[in-house]
Amino acid sequence: MKVVDFLAEESINLDLQATTKDEVLGELVERLELDEKNAAVVLRMLKKREHMGSTGMGRGVAIPHGRSLVISRLMVAVGRSTGGIEFNAMDGKPVHLFFLIVAPPQEISNIYLPTLGRIAQFLKDPENREALQTAESASAFRELMARIEG
Repeated sequence: MKVVDFLAEESINLDLQATTKDEVLGELVERLELDEKNAAVVLRMLKKREHMGSTGMGRGVAIPHGRSLVISRLMVAVGRSTGGIEFNAMDGKPVHLFFLIVAPPQEISNIYLPTLGRIAQFLKDPENREALQTAESASAFRELMARIEG
């Protein structure tokens, strides 16, 4: 499975309006198109996860992630901030690219951790990060993801 297989164009926000970590998480959860109650549960879980330790990987990237009973399948959302947002990243720099991953507590296919690892791996490459930073539309972003993943 590839990350792009879980990433619908509607799940991509290339113009985040957020200025804080909590606002970023809120905008990303909105892209999952959950009902209000389930969105609140997922958002609460993500904030709790961030409180334990930032998912800001450094190099302008964060991969907030977690598991929740209100999710029935792995879901991915992407956000981009041109100005960057303080996210307590490892390198202390603002984050521009956000990949949200949420999954149910138990998965038969066991793709949550491999998906997390795959995203972290392709975002290590500066050329991949640069290409994703400059994508002009959600469809172009998705096409880039497909190319990056091969």
